[in-house]
Amino acid sequence: MTESPEDLNFPNAVVTRIIKEALLDGVNISKEPRSAISRAASVFMLSATYWANNFAMKGKRKPLNASDVLSAMEEMEFQRFITLLKDALEAYKREKKGKKEASEQKKRDKGKKTDSEEPDKSRDEDTDEDEERLEEEQNEDEEVDN
Repeated sequence: MTESPEDLNFPNAVVTRIIKEALLDGVNISKEPRSAISRAASVFMLSATYWANNFAMKGKRKPLNASDVLSAMEEMEFQRFITLLKDALEAYKREKKGKKEASEQKKRDKGKKTDSEEPDKSRDEDTDEDEERLEEEQNEDEEVDN
């Protein structure tokens, strides 16, 4: 799985960005506390995954789902975060649904554009067929004349 405990840490750039977003402007944090926060976040993630996996196994499932994670938070005694997590999950679902609907609308619009272009193509095909018929008739007339 992993070769060393450091492999489980989050990337420093990600940790630094999250810390900067959480702190007031002008507040700096040195390398040591940033590293400690990264390790603590990794331990938290592993623990939450462990507990969520236990709930999935109890349900005789392999993949973890949101309810497993929420149950893990409760088991880990992080009840005060459950409401925040549920709200974040709902926001994520709404965003995902909005993107899906936008994608489907784009496909429908593209389909309409293609449908509106098709009659033009069929008119062009009709014109080509008319020209071919005229040429054939002219060739037949020339053969009859000869």
